[in-house]
Amino acid sequence: MNIYISGRGAFAVQVAEALLDEGHQIAGVAAPRLRKGQSDESNALSWDRLRSWAYPRSIPWTDSAELRAMHVPDGVDVIIAAHSHAFLGRRTRARAAVATIGYHPSLLPLHRGRDAIRWTIRDGDKVTGGSVYHLTERTDAGPLAAQEHLLVPPGSTAQSLWREHLAPLGVRLLVKVVADLADGRQIEVPQDEKMATWEPAMSAQPLFKPELIALPGTASVDGSRWALHAQ
Repeated sequence: MNIYISGRGAFAVQVAEALLDEGHQIAGVAAPRLRKGQSDESNALSWDRLRSWAYPRSIPWTDSAELRAMHVPDGVDVIIAAHSHAFLGRRTRARAAVATIGYHPSLLPLHRGRDAIRWTIRDGDKVTGGSVYHLTERTDAGPLAAQEHLLVPPGSTAQSLWREHLAPLGVRLLVKVVADLADGRQIEVPQDEKMATWEPAMSAQPLFKPELIALPGTASVDGSRWALHAQ
């Protein structure tokens, strides 16, 4: 299948390489122009890792801040959001002939939002997992294509949980879903909105976690309208 990846960092590169190993094609990528904290455009070492990976392979790259439908080439079957902070709009998603999917490091609909792993650690969750879902206009709320749980090892940090467990799980689940799609199996299980939680980025001020402040018997608060689109 022809795949377009919108992502960043080591995780996006791992996804791209795993898909190539399975015989798929990477038609193009969107990634930040530079790594976080870098400013020297002329120095390739300052580029985001996905951009650096694509360059010697002659894979077209687009700055994810500028990603639009016109940047996705013809013939793309699947668009994948792999640690992408770029919102993929309806027209962009429509450029995929089969599906537009993303990976979220939580058991959706739990812990929607950009800092899901940090909230998992802060909340003391004993069980977490990863979800591959179909991207929609709502942040992290599209139908599920695959999901798997794991126990949070004692002493985990957000970094160790991601690096040692949730990132490898995400690569494996994305490869599995692409294989399903290639075989004509398109799984779409609606998320249960009654179970949904949403947390803001921990850098957001003021810190607002709706489900912790809504009182029993009062109208529920939809915190997702404050969310940054992170697909």
